[in-house]
Amino acid sequence: MLDIKFVRENLEETIERLNTRNGDYSYLREIPELDVQRRELIKKGDTLKAERNEKSKMIGEYKRAKKDCSELLATIGNAKEKIAEIDHQMKDIDEKIRNILLKTPNLPDKSLPIGKDDTYNREIRKWGEPRKFDFKPLGHWDLGTRLGLFDFDRGVKVSGPRFTFYKGAFARLERSIEMLMLDTHTEESGYLEILPPYMINTDSMYGTGQLPKFKDDAYKIEGQEMWMTSTAEIPVTNYYRDEILDGKDLPIKFAAYSSCFRSEAGSAGRDTRGIIRQHQFQKVELVQFVKPENSWNALESLTNDAEKILKKLELPYRVVCLSTGDVSFSSAKTYDIEVWLPSYNDYKEISSCSNFLDYQARRMNIRFKRDKDSKTELVHTLNGSGLAIGRTVAAVIENYQNADGSITIPKVLQKYMGTDLIKAE
Repeated sequence: MLDIKFVRENLEETIERLNTRNGDYSYLREIPELDVQRRELIKKGDTLKAERNEKSKMIGEYKRAKKDCSELLATIGNAKEKIAEIDHQMKDIDEKIRNILLKTPNLPDKSLPIGKDDTYNREIRKWGEPRKFDFKPLGHWDLGTRLGLFDFDRGVKVSGPRFTFYKGAFARLERSIEMLMLDTHTEESGYLEILPPYMINTDSMYGTGQLPKFKDDAYKIEGQEMWMTSTAEIPVTNYYRDEILDGKDLPIKFAAYSSCFRSEAGSAGRDTRGIIRQHQFQKVELVQFVKPENSWNALESLTNDAEKILKKLELPYRVVCLSTGDVSFSSAKTYDIEVWLPSYNDYKEISSCSNFLDYQARRMNIRFKRDKDSKTELVHTLNGSGLAIGRTVAAVIENYQNADGSITIPKVLQKYMGTDLIKAE
């Protein structure tokens, strides 16, 4: 959530910067109007409270003088009713302001390229060269079907479109990649492994910014204020909601494995083949809580942590900075890591690494103290996929395929897989 003080003091700049996100945020001009109403109500309320207090003091005098105080009591009662009504009106105004801020995205950082969509994203760097095949490479869906290790038809039968059964070596490949990711992040990059709940409450969804905007993208549990998590970012970032952290403990870095569930609303026709866009998929998420002055350096290091996995797997990739029209709702700045997929003859997103500054922390009320005598401050939160496991599986299958339909196992995975080759039985 944006800082209301900043919005008030920099209203036109805020609207101008937010409008680069492809929206119309002129509705923020309602906030000063609501502020005026709020100040007028406060003034009226203070006048009534002063009158009530004055009359209340007179009651004792009236009683001691044995005067009739019924009119005085009626005046006090009337003042109480008006004060209660003013308090109710104030609550309504505060709720209106809160709802305005809840539906307003984070300010895009000034370093982002300005543009309406992903075509304006800026490439930052590339690593590795796409493999040149001496045969026509197949998509991971064809390779998996031929090997009998992906079963798309039974996935549809049992659950519906965009669900898949992994079998045998492919199920082991997914598990091996998960283990590589968690081992790397915990043993080499200083993250603490955490296994979060897969169901989360509505407060948590508001905390990270999934609600109210992305309600249609999530799976809600009928009859309960519970949701299936669309990313481990939600439960892990909410871990410290409404808490004050010790500044000496920062940064705090978590690596979390979870299944993720997304309705993929509005994605009809996109990536319909294979396992690139599923309703259920697995991911390792990296989450950091840092001091404000360290968050931009943390974004660079977090992105490098995610890249480390692709380097170990020797998979070509590139890093792009998202434009103002493509950056996510809660993020101030995002780097997408895109892996090379021969079936697309292009790079495909496999991780988004984002700095949210204090936007999420304000929604979740996550603060810290530098020492026992200092004032509380909002932490800065960051997260990134380290990585999306299913897409990593697809990238390994496609980039390491052989002419006979077998798949060579990357060296770094062989100790987990117990073999160096996947082939037809």
